[in-house]
Amino acid sequence: MIGEIVMSYSMKDKVCLVTGTSAGIGKATAVGLAKMDATVVAVMRDSDKARSAFSEIKEKSGKTDSTIIYLPADLSSQKSIGDLVFQFNERFDRLDVLLNNAGVSDYKRTLTVDGIETMFAVNVLAPFLLTNLLLEKLKSTEPSRIVNVSSAATNGASIDFDNLQREKRSSMFETYGQSKLALNLTTVEFSRRLAGTGVTANFLHPGVIRTDLGSHGLNPALAFLAKFVKLFMAGPEKGAQTSIYLATSPDVENVTGKYFGGRSEKMANPISYDEATAKRLWKICESLTSESLSSKSLTAS
Repeated sequence: MIGEIVMSYSMKDKVCLVTGTSAGIGKATAVGLAKMDATVVAVMRDSDKARSAFSEIKEKSGKTDSTIIYLPADLSSQKSIGDLVFQFNERFDRLDVLLNNAGVSDYKRTLTVDGIETMFAVNVLAPFLLTNLLLEKLKSTEPSRIVNVSSAATNGASIDFDNLQREKRSSMFETYGQSKLALNLTTVEFSRRLAGTGVTANFLHPGVIRTDLGSHGLNPALAFLAKFVKLFMAGPEKGAQTSIYLATSPDVENVTGKYFGGRSEKMANPISYDEATAKRLWKICESLTSESLSSKSLTAS
């Protein structure tokens, strides 16, 4: 239980940035970390829903504006991610945990403001860009951690370099699984590149959890069925347990490049560890974010 983790040790004076905190696992993760006395930077879109979630996080954790900070960002926009990093760097001189929780799935192919397919942009490029832009902060804070929320949808997935952005017809499940597998690959590649720096990078499956993921764009019949099925799923608090464990536990302080379910290391889809595939994907991610990565305006001076 989250309560058991909270009671075991303190995250006082630690700064944790968590994306996708307006609902579900992300919101529960923010509450759990705040209860451990961490300073939590809750990242979500600028919306009434986000402001309501921010109030709920403070209420449930019993914390105040001084230790729970809301920074708005649209993770489908690279400029917005850059603005987020600038705001963060202006306010904080350390980053102990970067927890890339946000994810999307959509039955229809849509493009972001940058002209990139939305699932690839949010599930892959957003954590890739955000992590790269915050690397110096993570390194200067070491030991520090990168925690990426993946999915068991990767188990049967593969990487089709000719269809990374849904250029060819594919189902939501295929596209989502591929995007999360790509996240696995970049996470493991980060762990390779950060070896010896004191920064770890791990990824996880939160379990089959009752969230709104995958509900957007459903016809009425499927939407009703989805609501019924969710009645039998575990709640977001249970889904947040592994994220909180990887973000805080001394047991995994020196563990990197690994996949977890619960508090146990698991074997991910073998493609996740393929170095040649990771390097090819990394170059594509670099190319698609090159302007944002090179822009000095994205980071505080």
